[in-house]
Amino acid sequence: MNKYAMEFIGTFFLVLTIGMTVIAGGDGVIPQLAIGAILMVMIYAGGHISGGHYNPAVTLGVWIRGRCPGSDVLPYILVQVLGAILASFVVRYLTPGIPVHTRDLPIAPELLAEFLFTFALVFVVLNTATSKDNAGNSFYGIAIGFTVLVGAFAVGGVASAAFNPAVAIGISNMGLVAWSRLWIYLLANFSGGAIAALSFKLLCPEDQ
Repeated sequence: MNKYAMEFIGTFFLVLTIGMTVIAGGDGVIPQLAIGAILMVMIYAGGHISGGHYNPAVTLGVWIRGRCPGSDVLPYILVQVLGAILASFVVRYLTPGIPVHTRDLPIAPELLAEFLFTFALVFVVLNTATSKDNAGNSFYGIAIGFTVLVGAFAVGGVASAAFNPAVAIGISNMGLVAWSRLWIYLLANFSGGAIAALSFKLLCPEDQ
């Protein structure tokens, strides 16, 4: 039960930080830096308890890679989504009267950008946090957090840079993106996570 609680807490603070920095936070690079930082510290806080996924696409990838029991996949995804939804309501409560600008970006570029950087994120997770060659390392949280940071900088102009289906649900509930576009994130994020896991298995056949 502790691992499910940790996944809830980590996802909650990730989505809370996204909402507060994007809607009511600082200008310029502040949101990207804060989002990468909160993911990093929550991974360090909860990695030893739950693995620090905080992302259904990561959970899918870690399961395909063989480091997450099948019995945990749906409970992990459920608590991640619940954490994201609760965080989105907290953001809406804390930011009354602040206008929320719904992004309406071209579908094809956003789909590709979300896929590419979800692939990158899950690929980094698998290689830094699950590889036997990097067992016991102290850099995995920084590597994962910086992947999201880089992704937000690189494609934030053409995509919402969710790289995470739970985050996509959270930002949809905040009004930052339209619910009608949720399919973009579900398709791109889950396929990116799955292909990253298959790529890891192909590149590291001895690490199974």
